[in-house]
Amino acid sequence: MRRFLKNETMQILLIALTTAIGAEIKVYPFHGDYFRMGLGASTFLFFLLFMRHLPYLKIGIITGIFSVCFQGTEWLTHSTPLSFTASLQNNVAAGVYYIVFALCMGRLRTTIHEYNPLRLGGLVAGIDLISNGAELFLRWLLLGVNVMDWDDWLLLLVLTVVRSYFVIGLYSSIVIGQMRVLHAEKEKRMEQMLHVGTGLYGETFYLQKSMGTIEAITEQSYTLYSKLKEENLERYAQKALSIAQQIHEVKKDSQRILAGLTKLYDSEIVVDMSLAEMLGFVVKANQKYSRMFQKKIKFTTDLDADYRTADFIPLLTIVNNLVSNAVEAIQEHGSISIRVYEDTAETVFVVSDTGCGIRESHRGIVFQPGFTTKYNESGVAAAGIGLSHVRDIVHSLDGEIAIGSSEEGSGTTFIVRLPTFKIRSASTAV
Repeated sequence: MRRFLKNETMQILLIALTTAIGAEIKVYPFHGDYFRMGLGASTFLFFLLFMRHLPYLKIGIITGIFSVCFQGTEWLTHSTPLSFTASLQNNVAAGVYYIVFALCMGRLRTTIHEYNPLRLGGLVAGIDLISNGAELFLRWLLLGVNVMDWDDWLLLLVLTVVRSYFVIGLYSSIVIGQMRVLHAEKEKRMEQMLHVGTGLYGETFYLQKSMGTIEAITEQSYTLYSKLKEENLERYAQKALSIAQQIHEVKKDSQRILAGLTKLYDSEIVVDMSLAEMLGFVVKANQKYSRMFQKKIKFTTDLDADYRTADFIPLLTIVNNLVSNAVEAIQEHGSISIRVYEDTAETVFVVSDTGCGIRESHRGIVFQPGFTTKYNESGVAAAGIGLSHVRDIVHSLDGEIAIGSSEEGSGTTFIVRLPTFKIRSASTAV
């Protein structure tokens, strides 16, 4: 069925059939039954607006033929004696309407999306009026019927305007709905991309940091090998050399992994992001995180400084980690606030929560590698991004991080200070 509907000819035939059926629901605006207006014109316009990939003139010709056939058949059932010539003479003008309408709409086909609804409605009303005029003129030629008085034209104008703006309004509503869906999907993809990007950034950052450690261990192992060899401890020297070689292999493998991660990380990067957009992502992500733990947490943001930054991935990693830690520190309900402001040449990020706070004995060691207060039911320490890594990322941006205030049972405040010139994009407009 889907394949059937994708066929161009089938689509045109469906439009023609639907329009012809819609035309049977009609009104007679003038005295007599020589001219009628039905839902066919509205249906036809609706299809033309949404199916701009199809050839308009071809649609108009086939729809006109269908209309003549449908209306001619109806005319024959109410006429005696039967006369196909008379049937064609009475109904061919209705088919011409669709041809003229499609021909005129073809001039707007590639620019329809450029017009606002008000202007597009006016243009379509004009096309509708021209098409009706062509139909009336042909009826006058074939049937000798004269409907060219001012009252009839005024009524026709009112009807075409109402009909055109009704269809354009419906079309615009559907397009806006589609745009909202697309925007929501785009936002979702952006969130996924940022989530992946921050994860990749964290992994590459840790791996780069580990590369220095691996290099130092390799050098120390080789130095140990040289000293053991000088002291004629050949057996131990060979073991030290073997260790150095194995570590060197680990280093090469790590370099290959780092190159792959860096390539992936770079492919995820967009040009830049405003601080407001970045905080919006952090709040949205952690609202979902808090709901996962069935916690009722109120998030507030206070943005006194806003500009675009190309370093939004490391900033996201920093702020998101601090906020997610705050979510975990709150028991059942509480609040988390994020404030951003500029202090002289620095941009300051302040994350405060009403969680369990930090013990006095822990305040001096929270930024040390390996420190954690998070253990699972088996007593295994958490493997997430630790505060030591957050500190290292902050330092990589020439910034500082500190605990602003924290008392056990009364919440915690972290303050991150970063040089504005380091993270602010050259284009400062938001």
